[in-house]
Amino acid sequence: MAQEEKKKRGINFNIGTVIFGALFLYLIITIFIYATSRHISSYMVTSGTLSNNDSYTALALRTETVADASAGGYVNYYVQDSAKASKNDIVCSISDSPDTGAAQTLADSDISKVRQMASQFAGSYDANHFSSVYNLQYSLNTAVINNSDPSTISGTACQATSDGIITYTTDGYESLTPADVTADDFNSKAYQSTELRTSEKVSEGDPVFRIATDDTWYLVFPLTDRQYSALEGKTTVRVRFSKDGTSETGDLSFFDKDGTHYAEVTLYSGLVRFADDRFLDIELVTNTDTGLKIPLSSIVTKEFYTIPADYLTTGGEDGSEGFMRQKTSKDGSTTTEFVETDIYEDTTNDAGQEVYYVDEADFSPEDVIIKPDSSDTYTIQAVASLEGVYCTNRGYAQFRKIDIMEQNDEYCLVQEGTTYGISQYDYIVRDGSSVNESEILR
Repeated sequence: MAQEEKKKRGINFNIGTVIFGALFLYLIITIFIYATSRHISSYMVTSGTLSNNDSYTALALRTETVADASAGGYVNYYVQDSAKASKNDIVCSISDSPDTGAAQTLADSDISKVRQMASQFAGSYDANHFSSVYNLQYSLNTAVINNSDPSTISGTACQATSDGIITYTTDGYESLTPADVTADDFNSKAYQSTELRTSEKVSEGDPVFRIATDDTWYLVFPLTDRQYSALEGKTTVRVRFSKDGTSETGDLSFFDKDGTHYAEVTLYSGLVRFADDRFLDIELVTNTDTGLKIPLSSIVTKEFYTIPADYLTTGGEDGSEGFMRQKTSKDGSTTTEFVETDIYEDTTNDAGQEVYYVDEADFSPEDVIIKPDSSDTYTIQAVASLEGVYCTNRGYAQFRKIDIMEQNDEYCLVQEGTTYGISQYDYIVRDGSSVNESEILR
């Protein structure tokens, strides 16, 4: 009895162990296949633009004047930096003692403005530009003093002589015009800007503020020969400012001085955002074309036979396009057969003849093609090439023609909607040289 029970236990097996073993074996085989197979990197085609616009450091020139103190004393400011002022507005006053605004009672809205100014400063503070702390101090003082009644302002008032934008720096470039610019003016390392807002006593004739009196302003910057050639002929251009990412469109002109090409962009708006900046990093937006963006590494070249366009005919059960090929048997008799083929390109050759590009796989050298409704024949010999990529949508490498619009060092833009071309969201081989046409891809 014990032996029978032992035999029964001997033939039992654990189904869980069997399933686990099968899965483990499958995993090992899958890993082996993956490790030993060749992996092809694909790329999804998307529509876009190429970011290869040139960048420049431009000199900002404005119609501006510097107002001097009409008397000696302490300056109290009433207009925010880079703010607009109307003609006869009191920009500041000069008195025997500084007006700190300590006795002023601020409304809740004014307190909110002060807090906002402090918060913005804290978020953008750079320890390498400690002078910005003093700018904050003067701005806060101005915010407090602006709450006062203008009729109570003591001392000598300094008024705006015209409408304009008020700033509190001076750099000696105020009277500079585009025609006066020299190469030395672009030496930003030697550039010095003086802060006019001060808590110290000023003397009569000292500069106290600067005012830009015209909304028209200018950007001037030198060009290399390549840059000049690329821009020559343009009369307007869109300028993108690195400082805040905004753009303005202006009139573009050129002049030469001391053997250097210069560009001058005349702008009619946007001055208030850059009234206190003398040097601006800009980008000229000249490349606005959009197309299908693909990596240059995907591009391959394929050869095709060319056949005169007037040899094209239709045939087959569905009336598809192709050519009639003449075949000669060993006994010298001739027959004809219809060869259906794809037309990859329709162009004109050097002789001025319209020709079609056909796949080399469909024909052989010295094949004789018969012209429809004629006894004329054409022997295939001429070969031409097209640029394209390998599309992987169907699981194998399929050549697709491309028409390049423009390119940079890594990518190119190709025309969308070309015959036998690619479309947005197609998958192509990233490295075209890594595969062969019609190769099955894993």
